[in-house]
Amino acid sequence: MSDKAQVIGVSMVKFAKPGANDPYEVMGANAIRGALADAGIDYSEVQQAFAGYVYGDSTCGQRAVYSVGMSGIPVFNLNNYCASGSSALLLARQAVEAGIVDCALAFGFEEMKPGALGSAFADRTSPVGWIHELRAELHPELPTDAPRAIQAFGGAGWEYVNRYGANPDIFARVAVKSRTHAGNNPYALFTKPLTVEQVMEAPTLFPYMTRFMACPPTCGAAAAVVVSKAFARKHGITNGVEIVGQSMTTDTEVTKTDLINLVGADMTRRAAAEVYETAGLGPEDVDVVELHDCFTPNEVISYEGLGLCGEGEAEKFILNGDNTYGGKYVVNPSGGLMSKGHPLGATGLAQCAELVWHLRGTAGERQVENARVGLQHNIGLGGACVVTMYRSA
Repeated sequence: MSDKAQVIGVSMVKFAKPGANDPYEVMGANAIRGALADAGIDYSEVQQAFAGYVYGDSTCGQRAVYSVGMSGIPVFNLNNYCASGSSALLLARQAVEAGIVDCALAFGFEEMKPGALGSAFADRTSPVGWIHELRAELHPELPTDAPRAIQAFGGAGWEYVNRYGANPDIFARVAVKSRTHAGNNPYALFTKPLTVEQVMEAPTLFPYMTRFMACPPTCGAAAAVVVSKAFARKHGITNGVEIVGQSMTTDTEVTKTDLINLVGADMTRRAAAEVYETAGLGPEDVDVVELHDCFTPNEVISYEGLGLCGEGEAEKFILNGDNTYGGKYVVNPSGGLMSKGHPLGATGLAQCAELVWHLRGTAGERQVENARVGLQHNIGLGGACVVTMYRSA
């Protein structure tokens, strides 16, 4: 493998509630322009582009990028559910490190509808139907009248509480922490502080899960410019952030053993282990984390999957404040998906942007002091998990 790829430009548009957003091609183009401006390069320098999105027709990536330029380069459209944005980033990084190109663009966008996630194709086999069938088989005593994503992640949270004897209020404490972080993020959609009591007393969606423990459907876009070390040197770029480790995993038979693994815990463990080995760094070296908190139980589970704490130790980790400023790690300084929003195709690249800002020291009031190493976790059921480690150059 050649020198590590660098992220030299990032951008995101502020996410919006469905109906309050620009069309996907406008959001996507604005994010691309912002990333190029941040990198200080012209679109003509880009040699390949990778577009991540879930809800859209086949060449939406071209439609978005054509507003920026029509240079004839390859544009790849990909759908890896909620991990689509980080999947685009991974392909851009691979293209650069393989020496295929010196400059690649990764971008993601989503126009979502109000309400719970649903399938766009009711006339064919659902790619995640097996997950929900297995969830019901593993624990038939759990309710089945909630939206499927809530059943899956809520079921994992229920299983965690019952396995480790944790207080269910840990999920509320995570929501409070994330909303507090969001108060310093101008890109966050929800910034009003919450209390544990408010979260716990909100309408119940599933056992141990209330409305304030679930991320909102949102629309938005984000982008990143990924280049070789030689490209950065040629253009006099000195603020690049290296991708020192990256891995994508999919499901194995372990996924089927319990509800926690069914929502990606095993994929997370394996991806994180590969990243740590590749980077020559461990979780103890990480300063700042952006992880996939589509529901707060998934943030709790992911602490352990990423090795930020030991198995069954998430409650202690949370109560000690090791997930926020002054603790071992700052997790989701952006406010996470819970507060910033979760437009599926944009999420992974918005996480990338947040970490790049921290590693550059330009994250404003939410800046993690002396941040040198950042860890990103982006997961999609069905399944894909992408874990990425960044280091300031």
